[in-house]
Amino acid sequence: MGITHVTVTIRNPAMPEKFFEGLFLVDTGAVDSLVPKKHLDKIGLKPKSQRIYELADGSDVKMDITTADIEFMGDIVGGTIIFGADDAEPILGVTALESVGIEIDPRNQRLKRMPSTRLKAIKTS
Repeated sequence: MGITHVTVTIRNPAMPEKFFEGLFLVDTGAVDSLVPKKHLDKIGLKPKSQRIYELADGSDVKMDITTADIEFMGDIVGGTIIFGADDAEPILGVTALESVGIEIDPRNQRLKRMPSTRLKAIKTS
């Protein structure tokens, strides 16, 4: 699959007037979304916890996380945001996509809205 980007707004739920908007890489291999720390600091978001993530090379790294409102494609969802390096590319993870009923069409390499959001896993026989 090719590279897909989408415009995303990360909003501080406690101060909705504070937000960061940018072009995010859609990464279906990433569970959570990642934003450079400098942007999260600027909108007043602070780490709430830490979580261990597995990187693409197989190594593990403990990273600061918080929660925020994630807005894209006309929808909004609350989600986990990872504090990335200041030079990191912002990433939109699969949890945010699935939470609002968006999937990637691999043939056209575009995001598309599902007719409904899945409430449970699909059974396979």
